Amino acid sequence: MAIKREEFKCRGNSWKLSSGMTQLQRIAIAPSQIQQQQITLTSEQQHYLYRVLRLQQGDRFIAMDGIGKWWLAQLAGSKAKILQTLTVETELPIAVTLIIALPKGNAFDEVVRCCTELGVSCIFPIVSARTLVNPSPQKLERWRRIAKEAAEQSERAVVPVILEPVSFSSSMSFASNQKYICEARGHYPHLLSCLQDKEKLPNHQGQKTMAIALGPEGGWTDKEIESAIHAGFQPVSLGKRILRAVTAPIVALSLVAATCEV
Repeated sequence: MAIKREEFKCRGNSWKLSSGMTQLQRIAIAPSQIQQQQITLTSEQQHYLYRVLRLQQGDRFIAMDGIGKWWLAQLAGSKAKILQTLTVETELPIAVTLIIALPKGNAFDEVVRCCTELGVSCIFPIVSARTLVNPSPQKLERWRRIAKEAAEQSERAVVPVILEPVSFSSSMSFASNQKYICEARGHYPHLLSCLQDKEKLPNHQGQKTMAIALGPEGGWTDKEIESAIHAGFQPVSLGKRILRAVTAPIVALSLVAATCEV
């Protein structure tokens, strides 16, 4: 799948993808795979590129390291030659961490997938008083794989970090410029009104950060809300309706993205 040079815009020694470029497959690689302008492909990556995608020697694809760098690469056997460094601008201007009480069953899979597409930087699964699941290490690996695949699909420059699940109390020490806890009951300001107050978006060493905590199916307990407030979290509402534990993180992050990207 060849690409013409004019489909990229030059920026220093890198090239910015233009909106009309031919669609290329994106795969995530580890930075350690790159040596001397070549990418050593794993057996899994070779299988995916050659067998699943049916690419051939000389075909091109986009390699991303998951921490902000993209390269245009060309297949050459078990390796790929780096042709150009690419510039992408698909990340939110604020690093958002979602602190999410784990929902029932496999619902967290969809949360990870959708929130990755919407631009989340970090997902922090927690076990709260009303959480009904106890995740295994295999679940964590599955969530990280889903995040990687969703980042590739949505043309993210960064693969979100999926942290290991911890207790609610342990998560309250999370450091951020802004910290909100979403609560369906009670009279709290809407998250949107808080986000629209630009003065509440402080700059911390050049990086704006935000943490949003969202509860499980049964909601937060009064004690958890009190603990969160004591830890610096501001209680907020997501509207007058009661949202599912899977829906709430998507709504919250959509509000952040819409506010930051307009």
